[in-house]
Amino acid sequence: MSDNNTQVVLDFIDAMGRGDPERAADLITEDAYTLAKGFGNFAGVRERETILATIGAFRQLMPAGMQPEIKSTIAQGDKVVVEFVGNGTLVNGDDYSNEYCMVFTLRDGRICQVNEYFCTILADRVLWPLVQQAGV
Repeated sequence: MSDNNTQVVLDFIDAMGRGDPERAADLITEDAYTLAKGFGNFAGVRERETILATIGAFRQLMPAGMQPEIKSTIAQGDKVVVEFVGNGTLVNGDDYSNEYCMVFTLRDGRICQVNEYFCTILADRVLWPLVQQAGV
């Protein structure tokens, strides 16, 4: 079960990096939500439709996608924890690299909750102005 859950999570991270909401939709439950921890502009809860819209809009920010560099995975029961570095080139030509730790909870082989930890200062400084410009 843990190996299957880990693969679902890695497939989701890949879909996120590619900006592929259709693939991501297959991997999350109807009541899925993410909770970005912290206090910046990206902090807070996002429900399923917002998750998928964000993944789709991600390609506007990083046209070539994000290349996640997986550092570690830990799986136990219905939980999978992944540490990774998200690397990519932004629409303005700048490089972007942020460190992430995501705690996934799965139910019946699909993701139902994600707690996200990342550098909100970097995201606010570099990504937020592009989000506002693009109207994403």
